[in-house]
Amino acid sequence: MSRKQIVLQWVQIALGLLVFSFGVHLTIFANIGLAPWDCLGMGIAAHTPLNYGLAMTATSVVILALDLALGERIGYGTIIDALLTGNFVQAFNDISPLHYCESLLPGIAMMLVGFVFMALGMWIYMRAGQCCGPRDALLVGHGKRFPKVPIGVVQIVLWSVVTLVGWALGGPVGVGTLLSAFGAGAVMQLVYQLLRFEPRDVEHRSVVEVNRQLAARPE
Repeated sequence: MSRKQIVLQWVQIALGLLVFSFGVHLTIFANIGLAPWDCLGMGIAAHTPLNYGLAMTATSVVILALDLALGERIGYGTIIDALLTGNFVQAFNDISPLHYCESLLPGIAMMLVGFVFMALGMWIYMRAGQCCGPRDALLVGHGKRFPKVPIGVVQIVLWSVVTLVGWALGGPVGVGTLLSAFGAGAVMQLVYQLLRFEPRDVEHRSVVEVNRQLAARPE
């Protein structure tokens, strides 16, 4: 693979994360409850000296360790995800003309649309084959261990466990939390079926492998 192709894949990853982050932004502005990982972060913050941001950072480190334990590769996609996703979400929150939903039904509709954008974003950047973000790698890693189970079902189980732990630690749980735990995986499965995409079939390259390709002399 040429250096130009690798750089174009980095652009593809950034574009996918932009789409994904817009979906996250919509789920926040739906204003009907925190998503599972956010719920977990708030729960951890309630029982430790860490604030929410540090709790989420610590959670990401633990997830990264789990990814390595599951044999998932860490690639430039993982690094770009860590650097850009949070900033993209914050930028959308700052510049968006949308207002927080003030009633349940519009909030549910906005959250479901957010799930679609999140699934599309994951589809775009996963296809680059330079590894997933820490949480997505955890999903794919577990999915590989249950190859006969649809990936959307794996996500439902994973997010349900995260939600239960967050709730047990005192994290705020609302309609949006439950909708995220069960609805996001179902929407993702539907989107991937329509796109005929199976994330477990993508062959990812680690940072080391991509660096070797970058260092190779062009033919």
